[in-house]
Amino acid sequence: MRLRRYELLLPLRYNDGTDIEDDKLQSTYQELVDRFGAATIQPQALQGRWTSEGLLYEDSLIRLFVDAPDTEETARFFRAYKETLKGRFRQIEIWMTAHTVDVI
Repeated sequence: MRLRRYELLLPLRYNDGTDIEDDKLQSTYQELVDRFGAATIQPQALQGRWTSEGLLYEDSLIRLFVDAPDTEETARFFRAYKETLKGRFRQIEIWMTAHTVDVI
């Protein structure tokens, strides 16, 4: 079976700088485990900077990834889930990437 790794960078703070509630991060993690049977979280904070409409944002992020079947159904799920996460975390953008996985 071909797999695709979906990697999500989830914010630890809202765009206004206030902390995101831990239960939102944990429920996101659990939703992916429930749907795909497994997920991995890297809880060490990553630092990022980006600009939007001339404003500089500085982020603290955690990395969450899932190895899932490489199907159009899975791709549709993650495209829709990204919009869900943008609302949940009140973000302008959620960085999400997908990569082919070769299991050895």
